[in-house]
Amino acid sequence: MPRKVVKKAKGKPEQSAASAIERLRVIPKIAARDKKKPVGPLITVRHMQRRDISRVWDFLKLSFREVNIETVEYQRPRSKHRFEEIYEEEGIEQLVFEVDDGIVAYAECSYEVTGSDNWINPRYFEKRDMKPLFVDELAVHPGWHGRGVGSFALEQLHHLARVHGLNHIVLEVAENNVNAFEWYKKRSFKKLDAAIFMAVEVEIEAELLPPRELPPSKKKSAAKAEEAKD
Repeated sequence: MPRKVVKKAKGKPEQSAASAIERLRVIPKIAARDKKKPVGPLITVRHMQRRDISRVWDFLKLSFREVNIETVEYQRPRSKHRFEEIYEEEGIEQLVFEVDDGIVAYAECSYEVTGSDNWINPRYFEKRDMKPLFVDELAVHPGWHGRGVGSFALEQLHHLARVHGLNHIVLEVAENNVNAFEWYKKRSFKKLDAAIFMAVEVEIEAELLPPRELPPSKKKSAAKAEEAKD
C-alpha cells in the first residue's frame, strides 16, 4: 500500500507532542499573570460642611465609645453643643473622610492656638522654634481599622502642615488609650510630657490629597475566591 503523506503547513515547523504539551502548560501561567487584582474601595477627603455636623457627631460618639469607657477623662468633643461651636470658630480645619458616602474618618486641626478650651501653651513651642499643626481630633471608624484609613488621614495632616509651612504635628492622646498610643509611636511620634506627643519634622505642598483606592475587604476577597473554586 502507498504511504500516506502528511503535508506540513507552510511556514510552521512541525512540533513534537512534548513541546505541544509544554506550551499548554505555559498558557494558564500567562493567564494568571494577566488576571487583575480585585479593586478596593476609594477613600475621599473633603472639608466638613454645616449639614455634616449631626452625622459627624454621631460618628465621633461611635468611634470613641469604647475608648471613653477605659479613660478617666472623656475624649473630645465633650458635647454636641461644643462641637457646633467649633464649626463656627475661625482657623480650625475639619476634614471628613468617606468611602461610598459613609464617614470612615474625621480630622480636626488648627494652625495656631485657638478656642476657649485649648490645652496648648504657645510659649513652649516658640522657645523651641517649633511651628506646629495642632491636631485636636483624629478618629477612624472601628469597622475600618487596619485598612489604611488612619494612615491616609495622617498623611493628609502632614500635607496640610507642609502647605502652611509648619514643621511639626502636635496632638494629645491618653496614655491608657493603648491602641492609639502604640499607633502614634509606630509613626515616629515622641512624648513631650504626660499627655502630649509630637511627630517627626515635616518637610515643607495641594491642600487636599486626591482620592485613593483602599485594599479590598479580606472577607469579600475570601468569598470571591470560594465562588471561583465552585
